[in-house]
Parts: sequence; C-alpha cells; structure tokens
Amino acid sequence: MAIINQLEQHTAVPKTRINCSDPLAVKKFSWDLTYKLLKCGLKPGRPVVLVCIGTDRSTGDCLGPLVGSKLSEIGQDFFEVYGTLENPVHGGNLEEKLDEINKCYHNPLIIAVDASLGQLDNVGCVNIATGALKPGAGVHKKLPAVGDIHITGVVNVGGFMEYMVLQNTRLNLVMQLANLISDGLLATIVEYKQTKAQGM
Repeated sequence: MAIINQLEQHTAVPKTRINCSDPLAVKKFSWDLTYKLLKCGLKPGRPVVLVCIGTDRSTGDCLGPLVGSKLSEIGQDFFEVYGTLENPVHGGNLEEKLDEINKCYHNPLIIAVDASLGQLDNVGCVNIATGALKPGAGVHKKLPAVGDIHITGVVNVGGFMEYMVLQNTRLNLVMQLANLISDGLLATIVEYKQTKAQGM
C-alpha cells in the first residue's frame, strides 16, 4: 500500500494544509497549487502528469485511485492521469509506471497524489507541497520517490497498526478528500490558464 507517514514527514517539507470542511478549500487549493506550478517553472506545452497512488482493496488507500477516476471521467486536457480504480498505480507496479511516464513524455512535471496517516487534528486535511512524495513510508515499504509536487489527504491517525487503520477508515471521509482534490485540480486548470493569460 502506498502511504506516506505524516508523522515522519511533518517537519521535512513546508506544506500548505487545507481542511476539507473549509468553505474556501477549493479556492485555496487552486491558488496554492497554481503558485507551486509556476515556482516549478511550468510553461504551456510541458506535460503535467498526475500519478494517483493507491489501491481500491483498502478503504483508506483508495484516495489516489478515486481522484484519478474522477479526473479521467471529466473532459480535461491539462493533466495526463495515471492511477484509477480500474487501473491503479500501487507498490507492485509503481516503478514500471514511472518508467512508462518517462518514456512517453519529455520532461514531464509530475504531481503525486496519495493518502496519508497523521495526527488526529490533521485528519480530513489535504496537504500540498513541493518535492517528491515517499510512498510506502507509513507502512514501512521502500518505494521510489515520486513527483515534483505532491498532494496528500490525511485519511486517519498514524503511528500504530497502520494496515488495520487503513482498512477501517471511513469511506465518507475519503470521498470528501477525493472531492476536494479533484475539484481543486480542476479549479487549478482555470487559475493557471488565467494567470498565464495575464502574462505572469
């Protein structure tokens, strides 16, 4: 299972944290991700690949594939999407999928999306950060780092019996996080294009 442990990563990378109950959550998400895309030097024509990590075999770990499926079902031409409920990207095929992406796209900007475990007061929050995601850290798996930017949704409390915690995560919360991330990504497309149109 691809899970990043928020307890281990808490101080490693400056993050933007957005609670899914915030009425301005989607706007805050799009503003922050657009800023990070510009800071990463994204220019029109450069492929943006969304790698949605996880599996539908675990309620807590299906956040990434849910986001991937939502984006794949919508007619958008900004993100190339890898990882859906039908064709998930997980620990067993992650390296293969990363090789495929690097062969198919020239200099892609990769955004990794994954579930995470964290502190109780952060459950229900989405984190956006520059730098690579380290999937599998929360369940002690060694997998390749993914992404120029990463987005994680805190689905439950970490620190003890992580596999059991993931299996007993409420689907309702995972759906709320998936809705925020997918809506935020779509709003980011609009925000980024408007920003570039203004010459920024």
